[in-house]
Amino acid sequence: MEATTVAKTGTEGQAWGGGEEKPLKASYGKLMMWFFITSDALTFSGFLAAYGFSRFKFIEEWPIADEVFNHFPFLHGVDAPMYYVALMTFILIFSSVTMVLAVDAGHEMKKDKVVTYMALTILGGIIFLGSQAWEWKNFIQGEYGAVETRSGKIIQFVDADGDRIALGEFATASPKDRTQHLEKNGIWYKAEDSFNPLALEDVKRGFEANETLRVRTMQITDEGEKEILTREESLLKLNTTGVGVIEGANLSQNEYGAPLFGGFFFFITGFHGFHVLSGVLILIIVFFNVLVGTYEKRGSYEMVEKVGLYWHFVDLVWVFVFTFFYLV
Repeated sequence: MEATTVAKTGTEGQAWGGGEEKPLKASYGKLMMWFFITSDALTFSGFLAAYGFSRFKFIEEWPIADEVFNHFPFLHGVDAPMYYVALMTFILIFSSVTMVLAVDAGHEMKKDKVVTYMALTILGGIIFLGSQAWEWKNFIQGEYGAVETRSGKIIQFVDADGDRIALGEFATASPKDRTQHLEKNGIWYKAEDSFNPLALEDVKRGFEANETLRVRTMQITDEGEKEILTREESLLKLNTTGVGVIEGANLSQNEYGAPLFGGFFFFITGFHGFHVLSGVLILIIVFFNVLVGTYEKRGSYEMVEKVGLYWHFVDLVWVFVFTFFYLV
């Protein structure tokens, strides 16, 4: 019985078995990372394109970013439009710089510097995730409140100077006999965490008692500002079209404007946050491998470089998310 002859390629035992010439002069691992980054970039591009089309369609009722993202930790009540988001962006970009320094130190086989710069990168990622969670909390909780109309749009309330005013500043909840729903009351019901004590009638009564208040609609004027109605128009709008009170934002309601904005915000920033979380976890694993000398023994810190490619991609995606959601 004749033995089968197998042709030799000269690449046996190597990770890349496609021949002597490596595509783009990259190892198999880095090439696969580039493939993943390319496919993921297309995914984010689709999400951002959908956001752009939706915003253009509902441009008149789209929230104004400076009014939505104007909070800053420990500065309650201070109007700080975009300050905290800008700080978050700076922290994430700075972590990309430390990642570059870690990769460069790996090329020079300087373990101590790799450890230092990777620790700073991980710290930056954790701070960014915490900042994003804090921002989500404020967006969900809301600040001013609004009234939903029959058409599904919202109306907001402003004072004589045109500044937003919270519902709780002019409306007081009337006493009600109400028992909080518990899960034990029925296995097919969902337990109720909290409820909005303000009813539409409370808002109407408070609005009528404060003659300086006005209603602001979602219609954008030629000056790029939301339309503010006269006192008479405000009373008519509230009494004839109001159907319920909204405080905060979720997937179905949004006190800042179009509910679709909330859905896109939670989905896209959440999807990006998942990427940052995954990156932090991978960085931690690689960081401990660096500590125990795994890559020192291999004679190469290529794994640090590969996770660095992913981290730079995550940072670059945030630049586009930041531009679409906060700046444009």
